[in-house]
Amino acid sequence: MTRNSTLHIIFALLIGLGLGLAYSWFLSPVTYVDANPSILRADFKDGYRVVIAASYQSIQDLARARARLSLLGDADPIGALSAQAQRMLASGESFEKVRPLAQLATDLQLGYVSNLNTPTPLPTSLNTPQVESTVEGTATSPNVTEEAQGTSIPTLFFEQTPFVPTFSETITPRPAATFTPALGSPFALVGQESFCEPSKPALMQLMFMDSRRNQVAGVEIIVTWNQGEDKFFTGFKPELGNGYADFIMQADTIYNIRIVTGGSFVPNISATICTEPNGFQYLGGVLLTFQR
Repeated sequence: MTRNSTLHIIFALLIGLGLGLAYSWFLSPVTYVDANPSILRADFKDGYRVVIAASYQSIQDLARARARLSLLGDADPIGALSAQAQRMLASGESFEKVRPLAQLATDLQLGYVSNLNTPTPLPTSLNTPQVESTVEGTATSPNVTEEAQGTSIPTLFFEQTPFVPTFSETITPRPAATFTPALGSPFALVGQESFCEPSKPALMQLMFMDSRRNQVAGVEIIVTWNQGEDKFFTGFKPELGNGYADFIMQADTIYNIRIVTGGSFVPNISATICTEPNGFQYLGGVLLTFQR
C-alpha cells in the first residue's frame, strides 16, 4: 500500500510539472515589455553599440550617445567600445565599419566632438538663362491705283525684340571647422627610445601626432617580419592616448614598420636586452614617435 502511494505521488508530481511547463512555454510564455538593454546578450549588446556609434557619426550628439551607452550597464563604456572595435578588426571587419566605434570612444575620452562633419557647399552661382524672343510683324497696305497719278503705296516692314534682363547670383559657402588632418601629409619618425620595464617586456609602442602635437587616431600601421605580418590602428586604447598603438615583439626578430597613412617606412626595429641588478634578463621595449 505504501509503495503504491509513493508511485501515485511521484506520478502526480510529474503530471503537474509537465502541465506547468506546457502552460509557461506554450499557453502563457514570458513576454518582455520595455526591457532594459542591460539584460541583453553580449552579441546583442555589440549590435546595440554599432547602432549607437552609427547614429553618433550622423548627428554628432555626444550627450545622447553617452546616455544610450549607459543603458547597457557597462562598467567602462569606453573600454567596451575599444574592446569591441579590436574584436571586429581581429575578425576581419573593415576599418570603415569599425571607425564609428573608435571615433565614439575617442570623443567620449576627450569630452567633445573631435571631427566635425563638413557640410556640402552650395552651388557657386545661379544663372538665369537668357530668353530671346523676336516678334516680326508685317503691315502691308494694298496697292491703290489712282487714275490721275498711277502710283502705289510702298510696303512697310518692322521688327520688335523685347528686352529680357540677365542676372546672376553668387552664394559663397560658409567655412566649416574641421579637425581632420591633411591626407597628403606624411608621418616622419621624430623619436626612438628604448626602455626597460618588467611590466612591459618586448613592447613596441607607437605614438602619432599632427603638426600641432595633437594625437591622431585611425592611423593604419603594418608591421612585417620574416615569419609574418600584422596590421593595426591607433585610437583603440584611448586610455593611453588617441594616437597610441602597440605591438608585442619576439626575441631575435627584426621588424619593419610601414605607415599606410602617409607612406612612411621604418626598418630594423628589434627588442633590446635589459638586465636587472640581480642579473635577471628580459626583453626591453621601444617607443617610436611620429609627427606630421
